[in-house]
Amino acid sequence: MAQNAMMGALKGSQLTKKLLFTVGMLVVFRLGVHIPIPGVNAAVIQSLFKQQASIFGLLNLFSGGATATLSIFALSIVPYINASIIMQLMTVVLPSVEEWSKEGEEGQKKMNQWTRWLSVGLGFLQAMGVSFYLYRYNASGQSVYQHHAVWMIFFTAFMLLAGSTLLMWIGEQLSEKGIGNGISLLVMFGIVSRLPYGIQVLAQYVTAGVLSIPKLVIFLVVAVIIIAAVVYVNEGQRNVPVQYPKRVVGRRIYQGQNTHLPIRVNQAGVIPVIFAISLLILPGTIAQFFKGNWVTIVEHYLGFTTPLYIVLEFLLVVVFTFFYTQVVFKVDDVADNLKKAGGHIPGIRPGKPTSEYLGRVSGRLTAFGAVFLGIVAVLPSLLSLGIGINLYFGGTSLLIIVGVALDTLKQMQAQMIMQQYQGFMK
Repeated sequence: MAQNAMMGALKGSQLTKKLLFTVGMLVVFRLGVHIPIPGVNAAVIQSLFKQQASIFGLLNLFSGGATATLSIFALSIVPYINASIIMQLMTVVLPSVEEWSKEGEEGQKKMNQWTRWLSVGLGFLQAMGVSFYLYRYNASGQSVYQHHAVWMIFFTAFMLLAGSTLLMWIGEQLSEKGIGNGISLLVMFGIVSRLPYGIQVLAQYVTAGVLSIPKLVIFLVVAVIIIAAVVYVNEGQRNVPVQYPKRVVGRRIYQGQNTHLPIRVNQAGVIPVIFAISLLILPGTIAQFFKGNWVTIVEHYLGFTTPLYIVLEFLLVVVFTFFYTQVVFKVDDVADNLKKAGGHIPGIRPGKPTSEYLGRVSGRLTAFGAVFLGIVAVLPSLLSLGIGINLYFGGTSLLIIVGVALDTLKQMQAQMIMQQYQGFMK
């Protein structure tokens, strides 16, 4: 009966339309992954990918395998993510951008527009870097391009930029008309699509004797622990008590009530991890513009398992967690809204004292959440060092999958509750 009631509630509802739209956009994403750029020698690309696996491995994971085949979505959504990082940083540096962030919907439109243009600019630079590097690459006398001409550099860059721009549009449409955060969904879906390949690789490692059964068991146990820990931390929150006094509005008397203000341990979600990895991919892209062994140098110092990479990833995740938490949870605005509504925290005066108190509580929770995210993010690199093989599908991937899935489910539940209320009102 409950299942029939749920199906009846979903039939023809707004949630069903959003779900169908989300599935449709994700299907378009997967179709684009399998569309190669014309005029490219696939065998040479595979050879290049094996040699520079640690530079392109994470990008390939985010793109759902598009980088390894040099499809039109090979750049993934990374340029848009980097543009979003820069625009968020500009809110701290430039007063005009900070004003946009406070102007509500109109200000958000301006920021989105500048983010799009910046994404196109960064995408162009990244696409030119990749295509120029491929033009110079030569494996056993074989060129990447079937027609080794200069115009192929610009043609390939144009195709890569077009694919990245299309992904940016798909991500925005998913956020507006679908369920969940569009950019996070694309990243998660790309990772999930690589899961069968990851299982196949692990099986090959075990069969070849590269990975022993005890090490595989340790890896699986760690994966289960990570999933449980991510769910526990993501669902963890501190409920700050809030009291509202008795109020008289017109002829009505509203009794005072006690409620709470929930402050999540991990308010930033998986965005800091995505931001950190996107920035760490950037040096490898820039190195492709230069002649010589710059890519090899970047590989040596910023390879997936190098100490510098592990330290930088941990620090970037922690920094971005604090930064993004301040963006999504503005203690001054929360304290001001409580004051306007007549609410107060017991023992804390309204206004600035409330803001300072919320800042301390949020800071302590964020510190724990940031360190947790940082540790989970670097676990794949540490496991790769311990096991002796590259494991891109590790803590970072599980963190993104679980985090995005939980947020999406919460949005679906909110939509279903709203649908029930609308049905009740009718």
